[in-house]
Amino acid sequence: MDTKDYQRLFLQDVPLIDVRAPIEFQQGAFPSAINLPLMNDSERQIVGTCFKQHGQEAAIALGHSLVNGKARDERTQAWIERCHKQPEGYLYCFRGGLRSQLVQQWLHEAGVDYPRVLGGYKALRNFLLDTLETVAALPMVIVGGNTGCGKTLLINELTAGIDLEGIACHRGSSFGRTLVKQSTQINFENQLAVKMLKKQHAGCRHWVLEDESRIIGSNNLPLGLFNSMQQAPLVAIDDPFEVRVARLQDEYIDKMRLAFEQAYGQEQGWQHYDEYLHHGLFAIRRRLGLERFQQLRQRLVSALQLQRTGGNSEAHQQWLIPLLQHYYDPMYRYQLEKKTQRIIFRGNYAEVREFLMTYSQNSGE
Repeated sequence: MDTKDYQRLFLQDVPLIDVRAPIEFQQGAFPSAINLPLMNDSERQIVGTCFKQHGQEAAIALGHSLVNGKARDERTQAWIERCHKQPEGYLYCFRGGLRSQLVQQWLHEAGVDYPRVLGGYKALRNFLLDTLETVAALPMVIVGGNTGCGKTLLINELTAGIDLEGIACHRGSSFGRTLVKQSTQINFENQLAVKMLKKQHAGCRHWVLEDESRIIGSNNLPLGLFNSMQQAPLVAIDDPFEVRVARLQDEYIDKMRLAFEQAYGQEQGWQHYDEYLHHGLFAIRRRLGLERFQQLRQRLVSALQLQRTGGNSEAHQQWLIPLLQHYYDPMYRYQLEKKTQRIIFRGNYAEVREFLMTYSQNSGE
């Protein structure tokens, strides 16, 4: 019943019980895993020190003495309850060795037979890293264009689209953070690999990705995937300026205020929203230049006051429009000009969408 069928575990979102210590789980785990540790962090550290100094037998004996009596009963009961809730699942430790075998043995003694993942976390992680290398070799098309042209919206409309920013929980700019905290680098890579594995298994033979820098917030794109993106053909969305301004105001102003207030309440939510906009502008102050930064900051303060008292957010365009004109648009144009030879299609949002919908047939894939 133990398994090495790592692909099935990820494709079917099979429930996993991770019996590693909490600190190991926090550093990296898998989307369908829950942490029910054999040892807590301090117990693991003590046993690890013993293993280095006195060897495996002494470490095992110490582990048994630490996880005994009431602690053992409580942890075993937690595993039993999870096994009953998810009888189709598996358990694992770091290498599929001592810890998962011991948990499996204790469960068996309690009348529950539950399988484990052979090779453990390390094997599952290596499988996903190999998956990232494999999927990075598939053909891909990159979607570029000025900020506000709907690149992420378009990618989420397409079967072959992979929303890198969505997986990273960050929109890639100084105003890009969301209310969801970014995951660790390992978890970002794991989630990305599982997403692409599922799409490939469902029939995707090429990818549509947004034109990203290597770093999205605090997460780095896998190097193999990023390198492939730098060589791939590119489509550019050219939407009217006023359309882009409206999109940005909706996404970064109106929806963010609503999201903060829904998460924290009206008063505290407004404070978070205010800090979010100020932080985004402050993060690019050096690139803006001190004089322009001060001008835009004063306009932001005024817009927030008007929005707070009157509920109207239109005054934000007083700083948003010049920010686009003097910072974001020149930066995106410069970056896109360096990629001119790779551009295979230009058009507005609807035209690019239509082109990408038929891209696989046109290219013979």
